[in-house]
Amino acid sequence: MSRKRTPSRSALPAPAGTSSRFTLPAPAGATPRGNRTRRRLLAGVIAGTVCAGLSAVPASAAPEPVVSRGVTIPAFYTPPTELPSANGTLIRTEALPLGLSIPGLDGRSMPGTATRLMYKSTDSAGQPVAVTGAYIEPSAAWKGTGARPLVAVASGTMGQGDQCAPSFALQNPLTLNGETVSVGYEALAIYRLLSTGAAVVVTDYVGLGTTDRLHTYVNRLDQAHALLDAARAAHAVPGASITTASRTGLYGYSQGGGASAAAAELQPTYAPDVPLAGTYAGAPPADLTSVMKGIDGSALAGALAWSINGFAQADPDVRAVVDANISAVGKAALADASTMCVGDAIFGYGFTKSSKWTTSGKSIADIIAADPRAKAALDKQRIGRLKPTGPVRLATGVQDDIVPHSQARQLAVDWCDKGGNVTYDAIVLPNLGDKILTNHLVPLITDQGDAISWLSDRLAGKPATSNCWSMPLQP
Repeated sequence: MSRKRTPSRSALPAPAGTSSRFTLPAPAGATPRGNRTRRRLLAGVIAGTVCAGLSAVPASAAPEPVVSRGVTIPAFYTPPTELPSANGTLIRTEALPLGLSIPGLDGRSMPGTATRLMYKSTDSAGQPVAVTGAYIEPSAAWKGTGARPLVAVASGTMGQGDQCAPSFALQNPLTLNGETVSVGYEALAIYRLLSTGAAVVVTDYVGLGTTDRLHTYVNRLDQAHALLDAARAAHAVPGASITTASRTGLYGYSQGGGASAAAAELQPTYAPDVPLAGTYAGAPPADLTSVMKGIDGSALAGALAWSINGFAQADPDVRAVVDANISAVGKAALADASTMCVGDAIFGYGFTKSSKWTTSGKSIADIIAADPRAKAALDKQRIGRLKPTGPVRLATGVQDDIVPHSQARQLAVDWCDKGGNVTYDAIVLPNLGDKILTNHLVPLITDQGDAISWLSDRLAGKPATSNCWSMPLQP
């Protein structure tokens, strides 16, 4: 029997009169995989009616291992009861074997030596939270000027199950066990960054990997805080060669692009001690109302469930709207998706329309637009209301229909209007297929070399020249 997630100390309580323990029905039309229909599903976030198999563990009892879709989550990922006070403080570390590495001629592993991290951050409610991640000390020498720099990487969408955590994927590049499918696709960008001689720290985000709460998918505050605190924590890793003189850059695409963009905005107030030399934000989901419409009915429709789960956990207004408008079938789908990785979501809910999850038959985007509480909650997530710190390179595929191009371009316009040092790059490619992810994923690969080259120049101290003047001419 696997222990399910337990609410964090900052998690919102279930409404009075609701039960905290019952079994959810399987989603309508779901196909059993292994013991899927017998597995108790987690979702302890949406109005009691989405809590599944929730049970209290006595403080004195040793916790049972957490198992997510057949994957046992290492005990390292279970946070302690008490957390340190300072953001970015290391809680624990351990050696992290990289799943893709080779012995170097000097005896060191290539592309580097990895350390698993747990560190303290602050969530969107202002409460302390433990976050996991990884630091990689590169084998390559830094050839630029100054001390070895640090790049804080915010991963693209991995999922909401703990087995999908980016640090877990560095050790297990492919998880395929008949119950879950997770691919560590960010390794390509991470290894290319390491090859430049820059050190890399990767955040798992709030609740992804750590077993005390759900991952708060695309929550701009949680993501920005986790990324900036990862940069702080990296400096305390035993054996790390970065110093106080090391320049820091941020790198992210898709969900990661939103995280790095939000972090560049929040750095002056949240982490003034982490000066930024440059930020790459690829395909950032800056306007979640627009993004929800983009992913609804797409191959990655399951990501809509992740965002709803996360915001319902963090915001009581969203929870109330979900409880009032999501059907039993929808609530079962949200609970099911809460333990999924990207591969699972594509196979389980690809091309599903959210209207199948609501009591009214309206899309979730339409329901949110009609409810002032939910609309206000999503509006608070808008990126672009603050001037970003330092130079930023924002890239977006003009055909992107998952994280729509128009809202990413608008972010560049908003930043330019605030006097930001913005390098905007519209990636022009032919339409590679509507709603099947290709228009979103191909720019990730085609732009990666230019993105890393641009960021490496910033880490070497080379100035960046804004091209905001060209926005009226850019697609």
